Amino acid sequence: MSTMWNDKAPVAAAPSAAAFDAWRVRADFPALRQTVRGRPLIYLDNAASTHKPKVVIDTVARFYSEEYSNVHRGVHYLSQLATDLYEDARRTAQQFLNARREEEIVFVRGTTEAINLVAQTFGRSKLGPGDEIIVSAIEHHANIVPWQMICREKGATLRVIPIDEHGELILDAFEPMLSERTKLVSIVHVSNALGTVNPVKEIIEIAHRHGVPVLVDGAQSVQHMPVDVQELDCDFFALSGHKIYGPTGIGVLYGKKALLDDMPPYQGGGDMILSVSFERTVYNDVPFKFEAGTPNIAGAIGLAAALKYFRSLDIAAIAAHENELLEYATRKLEAIDALRIIGTATHKASVISFTLCAVHPHDIGTILDQHGIAVRAGHHCAQPVMQHFGIPATARASFSFYNTMEDVDALAHGIESVLEVFT
Repeated sequence: MSTMWNDKAPVAAAPSAAAFDAWRVRADFPALRQTVRGRPLIYLDNAASTHKPKVVIDTVARFYSEEYSNVHRGVHYLSQLATDLYEDARRTAQQFLNARREEEIVFVRGTTEAINLVAQTFGRSKLGPGDEIIVSAIEHHANIVPWQMICREKGATLRVIPIDEHGELILDAFEPMLSERTKLVSIVHVSNALGTVNPVKEIIEIAHRHGVPVLVDGAQSVQHMPVDVQELDCDFFALSGHKIYGPTGIGVLYGKKALLDDMPPYQGGGDMILSVSFERTVYNDVPFKFEAGTPNIAGAIGLAAALKYFRSLDIAAIAAHENELLEYATRKLEAIDALRIIGTATHKASVISFTLCAVHPHDIGTILDQHGIAVRAGHHCAQPVMQHFGIPATARASFSFYNTMEDVDALAHGIESVLEVFT
């Protein structure tokens, strides 16, 4: 039986899953009403991106049609209105993550930019020859490549926490890796390729005992479980808006203010300065120091609408419903003899990656699409994970609270149709 993880102890999903009405919330998502290839859309590609509720779509449309202006520098009505909406969005993100201060919320394009920002500012200012960054073997490329780039530039080393055959971290290997040379641990909260939920609170506690700060990649976690950055005590936390029912091109980097204050700017331009002359520039305070140029104003406002929508639902009931979906889908897919589930960690979020005898994952995805079923096929920007399991790619079904047991049944039936084509 799979369980949800509360970062303190594994707990079985609450029996309140029935209290969550997925069919009711589906009505909030216009895209889910359409047909594909003449069949009702069954969208199981939520780890790549989630659909948007009408309140988010309407909020962005209203901003562009009625409230639009640039922010921070105008004295006219629309500029002040847009600025208020933009900074209200920052406060919404602060409340959502329970950050101590709103200055600890930096708007970025998404998790990828958030990690690159930390690599190019904290990393560039702290790393030297022989220093080390620690990541895990189940990271997305976005939490590998930026660290490789800065390590190569600074003569530092990237070290990797290994995983076992289930796709779980071998945690006993982690603490011996820490030393006075370790400058940062950057760890994924939930694996996009496997669904593994890492015990990030324990990892943070271990790292902090050695005086090492921790960045948590929360791209795949915030839409499935409550996240409290003060309770976790992480030093940085990154999320992407489009994975939590918000617009693309917007995300959040949370950072403890003392760390952000100490980091140099990421980019130069407007709004990240207090004064500029040809002799010297005085940089702005955080978070504006890291938000050069005109920001994604509509994206931030749309993200705030998405976070408010998500918080209006019962997050515990969402977790129970999604866990029930995951368990049901696991049982259905395990019953298919030719199918192998990749990633069988005890603590998983709403992802099932699988292979199907000799059928290429792209063929699986293509045939399922003929049934109106959207899954992802490929290496999921996690090639080291694929290499660990000795495979080039998987098909991946990923669930949201708006998915139903009927969606799972359709997936299982669709996979049987794939097998009929190849037998």
